[in-house]
Amino acid sequence: MISFDFEYYTPTTVEEAVRIFQQADSNDKEPLYYSGGTEIISMARLNQLRTGAVIDIKGIPACYVLQIQQEQLVIGAAITLTALSEANLFPLLGETVRDAADHTNRNKITVGGNLCGKFIYREALLPFLLADSQLVLAGTKGIRHVPVHEILNGEPRLEKGELLVQILSDRRYLDLPFVTVKKTKMEKIDYPIVRISGLKTKEGIRVAFSGVSAVPFRSLIIEEVLNDSAIPLEERIESAIRLWPVPILNDILSSKGYRTFVLRNTLFDTMSALERRRV
Repeated sequence: MISFDFEYYTPTTVEEAVRIFQQADSNDKEPLYYSGGTEIISMARLNQLRTGAVIDIKGIPACYVLQIQQEQLVIGAAITLTALSEANLFPLLGETVRDAADHTNRNKITVGGNLCGKFIYREALLPFLLADSQLVLAGTKGIRHVPVHEILNGEPRLEKGELLVQILSDRRYLDLPFVTVKKTKMEKIDYPIVRISGLKTKEGIRVAFSGVSAVPFRSLIIEEVLNDSAIPLEERIESAIRLWPVPILNDILSSKGYRTFVLRNTLFDTMSALERRRV
């Protein structure tokens, strides 16, 4: 049970949602955008979150788009993980989100909620980082298109009150060879100790990570090291781990040492599989 009262709004346009947020914020309501709601409900029940206003975006048509438009895959922020996996318009994304949660929760979790939420794993983000996707964001200054790397690579950097409306991905990335691997402590559907998504392009192999550190990320420095085919793969991987840009986690799921061990082996398997494939 949620132990506090809040105002509940159901806007039908992006502009209305942003306006409601600004009004509620000016009245110190600490408003939140709501799509699937799994994270908000879970944290509120545990008294880890409080808000005086919830803005439900599920009535906004732009947030429900899922189709190819003018050589781009357009995904609305309110599309569920189940819908993404079943549509399979971006196979790497579909397979990545398929084991991000159990089927019941995938029916509720939305791509916007996963990308912008407080949970550190944000596994749905990885394919978008690899595809150089663009975010369509709405705020007080209107609509803007921003590379996903500028806003969500690592810690989210959305402006206050800004709403993620859609994610745009170039069609040329959708059917490239890929690998996505999730390593957990016990059950397959659990938080990842190591999650790696990899994509092979003509320019080289791209990799993004979740679960290893406190933020999901893609690193061009790591990719440069891993793509140096003049060096044996084992040495490339050791160099990549030495250059890791954020601390490797040491938590209740796994020690730092074990996580590093799993990372090393999983990265070897991922790179080996992708290096054998043709673009």
